[in-house]
Amino acid sequence: MAEAATFPGLARMLALSRRHLVSPLLSTPSNRFYRSDSPTDSQKDMIEIPLPPWQERTDESIETKRARLLYESRKRGMLENCILLSLFAKEYLHHMTEKQLNLYDRLINEPSNDWDIYYWATEAKPAPEIFENEVMALLRDFAKNKNKEQRLRAPDLEYLFEKPH
Repeated sequence: MAEAATFPGLARMLALSRRHLVSPLLSTPSNRFYRSDSPTDSQKDMIEIPLPPWQERTDESIETKRARLLYESRKRGMLENCILLSLFAKEYLHHMTEKQLNLYDRLINEPSNDWDIYYWATEAKPAPEIFENEVMALLRDFAKNKNKEQRLRAPDLEYLFEKPH
């Protein structure tokens, strides 16, 4: 604590940081947090990190939205969703209406845990009511892989230069 006496500004920042980490709901209206779903984790040492609330982007063109969602479908942070969502995006993104694109945007960007999206798509866990819509139904059907396609990696990027069919 000698540092705290030497650097009073640092002590104040640490005190504020601790308060925000212990009770993030007091400091932000968002209910988005990073958390672990590990069944063996007691979560006694858990620190909830508040994430900024998801906001629909109303200022981008439909072409820009498609391009962004295509990129975000490929770059997930976990391989299972990179494969699932990038193949789904390749198959359906060019045919989606603006409403469907907005639903898909919310689905892949609002949840703070990518495992939640994976569990909902594979029906391992029920999705919250807000995500129960036509895009979730389409994603669930796609995840069933009824044609038994080999889905071992994200698609090559050459398809980006092809005209949508």
